[in-house]
This record gives sequence, structure tokens and C-alpha cells, in this order.
Amino acid sequence: MRFQPLFFLPLLGRLNVLATPLATPDQHPLALGSDDGDPPPPSGVSVPFFASLERFARLVDITYCVGTTGVSPPFSCASRCKDFPSLHLERTWNTGLLLSDSCGYIAVDHGEEKKDGNGIRAVLAHGPAIIVAFRGTYSITNTIVDLSTVPQEYVPYPALDDEGEDEGEDEGEPKHRCTNCTVHMGFMSSWQSAREIVLPALKSARGKHPEYPVHLVGHSLGGAVAALAALELRISLGLTDITVTTFGEPRIGNKDLVNYLDRAFGLKNGSIEDAEKLPYRRVTHIDDPVPLLPLSEWGFRSHAGEVYISKAELQPAPEDLRLCRGDNDMACMGGAETEDWLGWAMTRLMRGQAPAVEARSWVEKLTTGFPTRLKLWQLFFAHRDYFWRLGLCVPGGDPVDWGRGRYNVTFDELDEL
Repeated sequence: MRFQPLFFLPLLGRLNVLATPLATPDQHPLALGSDDGDPPPPSGVSVPFFASLERFARLVDITYCVGTTGVSPPFSCASRCKDFPSLHLERTWNTGLLLSDSCGYIAVDHGEEKKDGNGIRAVLAHGPAIIVAFRGTYSITNTIVDLSTVPQEYVPYPALDDEGEDEGEDEGEPKHRCTNCTVHMGFMSSWQSAREIVLPALKSARGKHPEYPVHLVGHSLGGAVAALAALELRISLGLTDITVTTFGEPRIGNKDLVNYLDRAFGLKNGSIEDAEKLPYRRVTHIDDPVPLLPLSEWGFRSHAGEVYISKAELQPAPEDLRLCRGDNDMACMGGAETEDWLGWAMTRLMRGQAPAVEARSWVEKLTTGFPTRLKLWQLFFAHRDYFWRLGLCVPGGDPVDWGRGRYNVTFDELDEL
């Protein structure tokens, strides 16, 4: 079983919480036109949206072949590359154990259309795109990267001159300068080590296919790197035809950086019914602790665009997904953070509210369930269980998936595509 370095973050977080005064995590205002008193967003997503997420989960799973058994042209690997005949590999990268251990691939997807058995109706179709896929945590170097939680100032790369930087920009539009923004040092280091390879390869692919949109996808650490890459492409390089899909993405920075990303991708615009059309989809899982890391006590926050998988075990279905409101929807992962019964208990002890004084509330709180961010064993399960069991590059993919079809929907449902 692969070693997951993010395993240590909750333990370090507990030490930090016990050593410093506790505060309730900031409750971010709900977005997408909702108020604090609104009911939770409805469960369920459309079948086409579900199928697209499931497809990108398989594409990011293939990144785990980079640096191990490999991915080779046209698009071949020990895992399930054969499921994607429309993809052609541009290049892979592996920055190595001595740097920040960023791995992934860039491929050109020329689009695909499938017919039914009679060759009459299309049951699956997707347009062309350039795929940039970032692998998750893998080696001992990632331990150093993931634990480098000391924040550093976030400066959009390349930085502009201070004079006249904000002139001519419409009110409400994201500024190039990110005021008071801090970013996770390790995640930024990982992107900086990858960008020298990724950006020239992406430029080359765009030169050959300028009409193809760009889709960034990442799992775990790769999700954080995809977020920082997307910000640079969107803000510094001015690319607008970008879509991002991440799975188990950790928090990349503070509240100001979160707001900056939200504005850049318009994640708080429109209604909840339009959320499937947003250019950033941050997929989370009910039992995955990583989307709650690094800890809010360290000043880190989650950004909007969350798509929440409410079913604990594989395989989820469209009705098991929920489109979430704002940065901290209490019906999604935001609610899992309030399960922090240890922090709750320590806060009351510091205020002199001992168990004997509030016996009933103490019993109710401490027996309602184990907090998600302390479910360390889920780094081997929930953190990998995004539509498929991610992270095992063997022939045919993870044995759990052997014999399973490409998409967990029926023929009639796929006809909606």
C-alpha cells in the first residue's frame, strides 16, 4: 500500500490546537444567491455532469503511472489508457525525488463519439480539449512538501510592476495583485518545479490546436498544484477557456487567496442551478480528511466550486453528489469541520465550562461521531475513492474495477449526453 504523507497533518494540527487558544473556524458567507437560513442544496447532479467527473477521475488516475511503469505515445500505459482512444500524449514530466516530486502528463483529446449497437444514436460524446493532469502524493519528497505548511506571500507569476497595475480594470473583477494573500509553501514549490516543463509543453499543444480549450485535473497534492497552475494561466497569462477538476484537493492558502481564486473563476456568480457550468469543480468525499487540511487553525481556507460525494463507499451514483454553495457549505465538507469535538471540548474547558456543568451537551457532542479530519485511516480509502480507487497503476487498473464498465450509468442515461 502506498505511503500517504498527508497522514501526519491532522496529528500536527492537534498539537497546534492544544498549544494555542482555540477559535471557531470562520464561517464563510454562503454564495450563489443564498442566505444563511436557506435549506441545504438539493442532492443529485445531471447524468452528463456525473459522467464527465467520473471520466476525469480515470484520467487523473492514469497520472500514477508516470514515474512508475510509465505512459507512452500515442496514449498507452499499464492502467486503463485504452479507455481513451481519442487522447494523444504530448509529454510527461517527473521532477524527481530531489525537487518537489511533481508528476503528470499533457495530452491532446480530439473528442469522441460512440454509437449504439446499430450504429445509429450517439450515447457518449465529448469535445476536444488539451488535458493537463497532475499526480497526487507519492514519494518521501511529498512528505517534505506536504508538511511545509508555513505560509508564504502569494505573488501572481510573473508579477507586474506596481505602477498602474490596477488601472483600467472593472470593479469586481479580480486584480492581478493578490492583496494579503498567502499560499502553502510546499504546494507552491511543487508548481514552480513543474511550470518550467508544463508551460512550454502547453504552449506547444495550443499552437497546434488553438481552438482546443484547456482542462486541468489533479488528485490530492496534484489538485493543489492544478489550482495554482490554473490561477497563473487565468490571471497572469490571460487564458479564459480553462476548466479545472480536482479530487481530494487540500487547502492552498488563506482567506484572501481563496477570495482571489473565487473571483478569478466566478465561483460565486449565478444560482445553484447553474453550478454545473462553473469552470472549477472541486470534488470532495464525505470521509476524506484532506479537503480539511491544512487546518483552519493555521489560517488555511477552502474555496468555492465544491462538488460533494455523500456516499461513503464505492460506487457513487448521480443522486449521491451535491453541488455546494460558497466556500464553506455546512451541508458539504464545511459541516464535517464542525465535528471537531476535541476542539469544542478544549474551548469549553478553557472557558470553565466543565463536563459536570454541561453534562448533557458534552455527552451529545462527544458521541455524535468521529471528526472527519481525524479519520487518518481514510487516507488509504476515502481519499482514493473518487468514482474509482485511485493511485494503483497495474494492468487493468485497480482490481476492484476489473470487469466494471467505463461509466457507472446506464445506456439510456448516457443517451442524455
